[in-house]
Amino acid sequence: MMLRLEDLSVARGGLRLLDGVGLALGPGGAVVLRGPNGIGKTTLLRTVAGLQPTISGRMHLPPEGVAYAGHADGLKATLTVAENLGFWARIYGQTEIAPALAAMNLETLADRPAQNLSAGQKRRLGLARLLVTGRRLWLLDEPTVSLDQASVALFATLIRDHLAQGGAALIATHIDLGLAEAKDLDLTPFRAKLREPGQGDFDEAFA
Repeated sequence: MMLRLEDLSVARGGLRLLDGVGLALGPGGAVVLRGPNGIGKTTLLRTVAGLQPTISGRMHLPPEGVAYAGHADGLKATLTVAENLGFWARIYGQTEIAPALAAMNLETLADRPAQNLSAGQKRRLGLARLLVTGRRLWLLDEPTVSLDQASVALFATLIRDHLAQGGAALIATHIDLGLAEAKDLDLTPFRAKLREPGQGDFDEAFA
């Protein structure tokens, strides 16, 4: 089993968002988180990534850890595309960046500083980082933001290849990535009961 959540409860900024979340994700599988804005998809992903503590429940993760792609692309502006990927590859004990450049169509941009990239190019570079982590479980929070249709198709292929090689992915997205392996998990039934009126309406970027 790649990921198992058991009776997990999570909060953001002291506000309890989700209670009793459970899921099991094996090699080659993907789960797409569903639910309205503010329900806690981002918070759940950040909790699984270890960026914030759980309230209660248990998480079983791969021993080598996970790769998390959130709203920030995690780029160093003055480094080139290749240098950024090389930096992250070294962080994760990897050396090869050519497959990552090719997968997100960045080869012709390899020598361009990240600060000179468009928003879509920066996003492609941020997502290419996934391939240099060596991690089998990917946690993806709205990964297609700023991507055009062609780049979305590239990313969908990248995920399919990852799953075909025994990886797994937990994804929050409103875009249909065409993943036959993916199952939906609606978080609505796990919404925490103790909420003040209107608290479910804030922007999910803060959830």
